Parts: sequence; C-alpha cells; structure tokens
Amino acid sequence: MAKEYLEKLKNIIGQITTKKFNDIGLEIKHFFSGAAVYANGTICISLTPIGFAIKLPEKLRNELMKERGVKPLRYFSKGHIKKEYVVLPKRIVDNKKLLRKLIKKSLEYVTSHKE
Repeated sequence: MAKEYLEKLKNIIGQITTKKFNDIGLEIKHFFSGAAVYANGTICISLTPIGFAIKLPEKLRNELMKERGVKPLRYFSKGHIKKEYVVLPKRIVDNKKLLRKLIKKSLEYVTSHKE
C-alpha cells in the first residue's frame, strides 16, 4: 500500500515542481503507511491514508483551517495533533497553482525553521 502513496506523491510533486524546488534537495521516500517529501532532510509533506498533509507556518495554517475540508493532522483517532501540519482536501491538492504556492511556503518554512 505504501508504494501506491509513494507513486501518487511522486506524481503530484512532479506535476508542480520547478527547478527551484529541485535545487533545495527534495527527496520522496516511504513513510509509515504512505510517503513523504523531505527538503534537505526535513519532512514537510506526507501522503498517507489520512490524506495529503503539509507543514506550514502558523499564520498560513490558521488561514487554511478556515477553509472547508482543511483539518489538523492526526495519525491516530486519539493521537496527538501534529501542530505544524494541515491535511488538505482533494480540491486544494488538485488546484496546481495553489498547491505550488503552498509547497513553496512549506519548503521555505522547513529550510529556514529547525524544530
């Protein structure tokens, strides 16, 4: 099953990636039951049975949480919320222009912000 998510994530990233993204060392690897994108070794995006999750700065996360279908990331029903992530609905993931913008913000965030 993880292979399916890995291929889907490679396809999504491949459709919206530009040379600029490649320059910061993106890697797409298996991640639990799905796949994840790493920028210079730091995870910033995951695609799992939970959905497409992206790590973003607080202000942008808060803005997105007002959108229909956007939710906080929680891998297990009673698990902790992954505070820096939001799960995006399909309509946002399918909007390549918006997704490109969000991925750019995520990459900027993770490469300038260390946990």
